[in-house]
Amino acid sequence: MLVLVAPGQGAQSPGFLAPWLELPGVTERLQWWSAVSGLDLIHYGTKADADEIRDTAVAQPLLVAAGLVSALSVFPDAAESRSVVGATAGHSVGELTAAATAGVITAESAMVLVRQRGLAMAQAATVTETGMSAVLGGDPDAVVAHLEGLGLTPANMNGAGQIVAAGTSEQLAALAADKPERARVIPLKVAGAFHTDHMAPAVATLETLVPGVTVRDPEIPYVSNTDGQVVESGEEIIQRLVTQVSNPVRWDLCMETFQELGVTGMIEMCPGGTLTGLAKRALSGVRTVALKTPDDIEAARELIAEHAASVGTPAEQEPQEA
Repeated sequence: MLVLVAPGQGAQSPGFLAPWLELPGVTERLQWWSAVSGLDLIHYGTKADADEIRDTAVAQPLLVAAGLVSALSVFPDAAESRSVVGATAGHSVGELTAAATAGVITAESAMVLVRQRGLAMAQAATVTETGMSAVLGGDPDAVVAHLEGLGLTPANMNGAGQIVAAGTSEQLAALAADKPERARVIPLKVAGAFHTDHMAPAVATLETLVPGVTVRDPEIPYVSNTDGQVVESGEEIIQRLVTQVSNPVRWDLCMETFQELGVTGMIEMCPGGTLTGLAKRALSGVRTVALKTPDDIEAARELIAEHAASVGTPAEQEPQEA
């Protein structure tokens, strides 16, 4: 069984979209999504430096656009993806990519929502000086208890021995000075304490937008960051996309669900590498392909041929296009 996953913030790197522009139709699609989102995706994906694309308001739309471009490059016919992909999920902002891939929302709706999400989260991050640090190793229960003792939130439970702590700069400094037993702490280059109460203002912003979004039930089983469960209602998915901004990401539970569903292959949308890396450590025996450049498309198609199975009737409508 094949799963299709989308990475979250931090996966971007300078110029990572450039090779994708060589594919037919990609430039035109990105120009359209740039108009929809009010952000020059081609500039930021090809010419901007690391500091420019670290900006939350830029990084999030860029990642969703890249993920959708790569998915459409592997599955030019969206109906095909819904006939062979057994499940889809995204990490943090990647959930919007997954929602569009599953047919819950259009690509255009995803681009509008992610632009407003990024702006709102960037604004929320200016209220208090906050950040995030990765904690690698140690006993997970002991690490969580240690973080909570310092007033930090385990914002990303990523599995494979990785937990991301989020909180104020003072709390993160205390963590660096007092690490959990047998664990390493690595500060992350992000602009705020995402997936914590610090993001409550961003939740309020998104709550005003989603009532106007056209939503459909997913045509690919959609696995939610909230609890790792398969969610069958499009309306519930859109509400979870809003509340997830201030709630922890449970990618560990998503991977457990993949196992329960019988995963044998995983494709990670562009810019791939992070989630396939976690899968290699946590999902033994699962073959993976990370879409980094168009050179990876052929490997993805080979993986599809080997691991995909018919999972339903293809939809007549392609929700990636409005």
